[in-house]
Amino acid sequence: MQLQRSVIICAAIIANTNLFAQKDPPTTEIWKPEVKVVTPGKTNNDAPSDAVILFNGTSASSWKHANGDEAKWTVADNALTIKPGTGDIQSKQKFGDCQLHVEWRIDKNVKGENQDRGNSGIFLMGHYELQVLDNYNNINKTYVNGQAGSMYKQTPPLVNVCKAPGEWQTYDIVFTAPRFSDNGSVIIPAHITVIQNGVLVQNNTTIWGNTEYIGSPFYEKHEAKESLVLQDHHHITSYRNIWIREL
Repeated sequence: MQLQRSVIICAAIIANTNLFAQKDPPTTEIWKPEVKVVTPGKTNNDAPSDAVILFNGTSASSWKHANGDEAKWTVADNALTIKPGTGDIQSKQKFGDCQLHVEWRIDKNVKGENQDRGNSGIFLMGHYELQVLDNYNNINKTYVNGQAGSMYKQTPPLVNVCKAPGEWQTYDIVFTAPRFSDNGSVIIPAHITVIQNGVLVQNNTTIWGNTEYIGSPFYEKHEAKESLVLQDHHHITSYRNIWIREL
């Protein structure tokens, strides 16, 4: 009985102490470590001070083809434009979790329909494709999980906010890489949030696996950091102002 009474008294003392602590402001204040200072860009599209610049309008030196050759895409008028048939390009530096800013433009003289209209794509870690396509005003009909703003063949965009061909568009992306166990199984799948032209189109979307044209997506274990890939789909589509922050 005495032991039980002592336990009750101790519990009451702890409860009162915790209650008092919650009424004391310093007990819930965190002072260290201080938050790192990052200088933002002058506009929302400008790179912050801690970003890696992957294309600044004058050089494609941060990119290469899969065989190691320097990027053969055209650099002109502050844009990096696909030279159809030269192949995909990939960043020389590799990334995992990241914040990515990309601006892209469909050729104003674009022709074709469905997937054959300004097609390109941004592959996070070389595996997970965010689609680039002309879908202005729903004029170009295609499957909704293959239109611009979609995680290709997986998740359609929440809304269609595409601009007309010839106009620059923006993707602001927050990407969380998948986590794998030692045996290759997925512990945590990849997730992505995409803001297109200032509007949310993917909201912490779960990525189901590698982008597959035929069949269902599935995961294959890969490195914690991989190259960003821009797709040559044989269309004259342009990119500019590409920067990335490692998270």
